[in-house]
Amino acid sequence: MSEDLQKMFIEDVSQDVDNLTGAENLSDLVLQLQKLEDELKVDEEALKRKKEQIDKISGIAIPEIMQAMKLKTMKLSDGSGIEIKEIYSATIPVANKEGAFQWLRNNDLGDLIKNEVTVSFGRGEDNKASNYANLARENGFEPAQKLKVEPMTLKAEYRSRVEKGLDLPSEHFNLFKGNKTKITRSK
Repeated sequence: MSEDLQKMFIEDVSQDVDNLTGAENLSDLVLQLQKLEDELKVDEEALKRKKEQIDKISGIAIPEIMQAMKLKTMKLSDGSGIEIKEIYSATIPVANKEGAFQWLRNNDLGDLIKNEVTVSFGRGEDNKASNYANLARENGFEPAQKLKVEPMTLKAEYRSRVEKGLDLPSEHFNLFKGNKTKITRSK
């Protein structure tokens, strides 16, 4: 620890012996915390690299080899098995929200869109909140409206459409279709 930092700790406490010991303990703990934070950062980077390796092996290498062998599943000698599963992802970017909603409505998928209306009341306005159900706009409140599509619902629709030979337009949706290796370990 630098002398200036230690001096700051010592200047902030009374000059009796117990407080000096407390400042030294605090100083030691601050250094220990800094070291642990640095170690955590290194560990998180290592974990990130491992996850990337897992994704490459699970999503690319094993599926490519199994596809070349014309296999979807395989039983290993230790009793465990592997299976290649297709995975799907579909999201609506904020910038494309209106276009995506319009496309869904124009293609008979408007029922995927949830329309939520909420109203916020302040403290002590319980009576107004109760009356709002019947008198919303007459009481001067403006409801907040939010349109959304549940992510899992959109993903399921994307999967269904791909399986039927249809798709979703990529100009409105972020789409991903890939593979993942599922390992069933023997017990």
